[in-house]
Parts: sequence; structure tokens; C-alpha cells
Amino acid sequence: MDREYSAYDAKARFSEVLRAVMAGDRVVIRYRGKVVAQVVPHSEPPARLVDRLPDLVRRGVVDQATGRGAQLRPVATRAGALGRFLDERD
Repeated sequence: MDREYSAYDAKARFSEVLRAVMAGDRVVIRYRGKVVAQVVPHSEPPARLVDRLPDLVRRGVVDQATGRGAQLRPVATRAGALGRFLDERD
């Protein structure tokens, strides 16, 4: 079951929001009538890449290769994207 709170109510009733999420509910938070966040129960991602691949493709992290023996193609189009990402993290 989904629950909705205004940003003000979510702040004032944070414990209630957490209890709802721990019970498996999805909580939608609105600010001035516009949906700005969803709080959902945490789940561990699958450890194996083959199990995570459909989600990575859906999120646009990788393009799914087709054909036998095909390789995954990264979405980044500029060379050095990984290096820039790692540099920004420091």
C-alpha cells in the first residue's frame, strides 16, 4: 500500500514514515503538491552481475549487447569517464 505525506508531515511524523517503510509500504513525499521523493524498503542487490544486468539496462547504466558472445557496452561516450568519476569522489 502506498502512503503519501507532505514534506511538512513527513518531517513531523518521521517515525511513522519509517514504520510504514519497514512494514513494506512505499511512501510518497510531496512538496507543494508535487511528488519529490519516494521512500521504499531497502533490498540488497543481487551479487552476481548476470542477475543485476536487467536492472542496469533499465536504468541506462549499460546497453544490452545482443547475439552470441556479445560484450556489454558502457553508456559513457567520452573517454576517461571512469577516471573523472573517481577523481570527483576524492
